[in-house]
Amino acid sequence: MNTATINQIDQLLKNSGLFPEEGIPTQNISNFNFSNETILITGAAGSIGSELSKQLINCQYKKLILIDIAESPLYHLINEPEFENASNIHFLILNITEKDAIQHLFETYKPTIILHAAAYKHVPLMEANPFESIKVNISGTKRLADLAHIHNVKKFIFISTDKAVNPKSVMGISKRIATDYLMSLSEKSQTRFLTTRFGNVLGSNGSVVPLFKKRIEMGKPLIITNKAISRYFINTQKACHLILELTNDNHEKSNLFTFNMGNPIKIIDLVERLILFCNKKDVDVQFSELRPGEKVYEDLFSDNETLLATTNKDILLVKKKQEHHFSLDFLERLFKINAFTPHHEVKAILKSYISN
Repeated sequence: MNTATINQIDQLLKNSGLFPEEGIPTQNISNFNFSNETILITGAAGSIGSELSKQLINCQYKKLILIDIAESPLYHLINEPEFENASNIHFLILNITEKDAIQHLFETYKPTIILHAAAYKHVPLMEANPFESIKVNISGTKRLADLAHIHNVKKFIFISTDKAVNPKSVMGISKRIATDYLMSLSEKSQTRFLTTRFGNVLGSNGSVVPLFKKRIEMGKPLIITNKAISRYFINTQKACHLILELTNDNHEKSNLFTFNMGNPIKIIDLVERLILFCNKKDVDVQFSELRPGEKVYEDLFSDNETLLATTNKDILLVKKKQEHHFSLDFLERLFKINAFTPHHEVKAILKSYISN
């Protein structure tokens, strides 16, 4: 492991929030002004959604609408110190797949900006539950986007993933389909649909690093699914700051962006530095096979895309070399799937989208 890789990993770990003694860097967001905006955040109790809401607390805004289906995490968010003296915030338990509830939300609160972070993200779980991935990641996103279009929402920012590039997994394909639909919808809409695509959020809920840290502290073996496996990583604070940068700036509608996350990091290298951070020795590291849906490495852009610089060195515009025509007929076929459809049929339909 070279010095640059060590420094990159160490900085990520220090900024992860997993080691309180290291502190967490603050982001300068004083120049963000949303004073005329009612901002809706979906998945507000998750790692990205909650950090977005905490950063927005320090901005000027008209109203914040924070929704999540997870009761306990939303309750914990309500009781975070950042919200003690905050005003004009509404916390709602709401499922984005429920048509009437979402319709009522738009009619009641009239959001002008939507930060859509709600999603199922765990690759092996979505391989075992493909219908849920379709229902939330595709259908839920489509319903929100359609209502944003109907209600003339100014901006809709979709939080995607590098797993949507050359996707292999159900989760990755679902995010790719959702992104393509937004790009298609934007062609006839006054709403600006922006998609942010980035890698693993180091230290986020349910991610690999907190799991590894817990196992190290318990003296349990660490299991890595492949010795060569690598991932792009970004810390939560930086990712959310860049999302708000895009939200605050005026960009052409229908743009796809990715973030500067440095070089991909081998999981085995990350584990070695994590063990040192935990002040442990003789940790048993084992190797297994790739889990369903996993890839050895991820990509930031496909062969049909190129990266272009923006005014912010950490934000890159993803430009398609050849535009993709989105098929609404495919969506009709997709939405005929139900909970009783065999998994192999669901996956075959999803993969047919990528092969076209």
